[in-house]
Amino acid sequence: MMDHAIHHGLNGHSRHVSRPLTPGIYAPIPTFYQPETEELDLTTLAEHVVRCAKAGVQPLLAGSMGEGAHLTHGERVLLIKTARKALDDAGFESMPIISGTGTGSTRETIELCKEAASAGADYAIVIASGYYAGVLAGNPKALKAFWSEVAEKSPIPVVIYNYPAASGGIDLDSDLITELATECPNLAGVKLTCGSVGKLTRICAAVSDPSFSSLYPRKNLDAPFLVLGGYADFILPSSYANGHGAITGLANVAPYTIMKLFQLSEAAHKDPSLLPEAQRVQGIVSRADFTIAKASISGTKALLEKIYGYGGVPRKPLPPFEPAAFEALWAHPHVQDIVKIEHELSGKTKS
Repeated sequence: MMDHAIHHGLNGHSRHVSRPLTPGIYAPIPTFYQPETEELDLTTLAEHVVRCAKAGVQPLLAGSMGEGAHLTHGERVLLIKTARKALDDAGFESMPIISGTGTGSTRETIELCKEAASAGADYAIVIASGYYAGVLAGNPKALKAFWSEVAEKSPIPVVIYNYPAASGGIDLDSDLITELATECPNLAGVKLTCGSVGKLTRICAAVSDPSFSSLYPRKNLDAPFLVLGGYADFILPSSYANGHGAITGLANVAPYTIMKLFQLSEAAHKDPSLLPEAQRVQGIVSRADFTIAKASISGTKALLEKIYGYGGVPRKPLPPFEPAAFEALWAHPHVQDIVKIEHELSGKTKS
């Protein structure tokens, strides 16, 4: 049995910390930079990770929102180490860290998985590079071989990241994802940023069945196969299809609201009287997700700057969000609605 949760303390002695991958809400954390130099702003990263953690939202580093493609190997390591220390210092020692490790070649992807594990990441999330999408997109055998080898050789469990818009149109279907789940015991789930509720439903019909874990046991008992949406606009439908939550950029802006929606969605199974409130919150979240997702990384960072006093801009060549466009975004009723509910929920929690 693999034990990924061995971390070394300052005195050099190893200690075991169990950090299970659990259903819930995960935020792809932006990477923050010093304004003039574009060097990492690790102080802001630590603050933001803890802010999300206090709402129950768990961190994913160096993903698409985190500009993983703009980071060096050493910078990824620094992000993980900084986040781990910030979580531990704030009392979140048992909260796991997922790190993005997908890159061009299978070989380097495995190297990044090993580096992430050594830095303190508990799980990796891996996207296929779109650089050679002309070859890979229509070759399910090659795609299957990619995730199979990465999962086999990674020291930490691996989540499949299916995001066609960021991988040259490579879009895994439900059959291939289910095959990978059954055949690769070190795979711990999939993030569906393709946004397909039908695909999620088909995968869950296989992997969320009670027999799955006994028929296809995981290499690590802390890492069941989770099916996670890549947006916040179908958390409620996902829950009723036996999905496991979401990894959503909106959880950076409104962590308490997204977490509340997940909790309501789950609780409504046992108490149907909660369903109308879950539907109401899902409506607010879905409209906000639709509007804010179009503003991409720079828009999310601009919203963080407005609401929390930090955010900054992406690394070049990504452009900053134009001031006039931000004024329109901030004034949009979809944005104002979620800012209002987030303020109410975070205020209740803090009081």
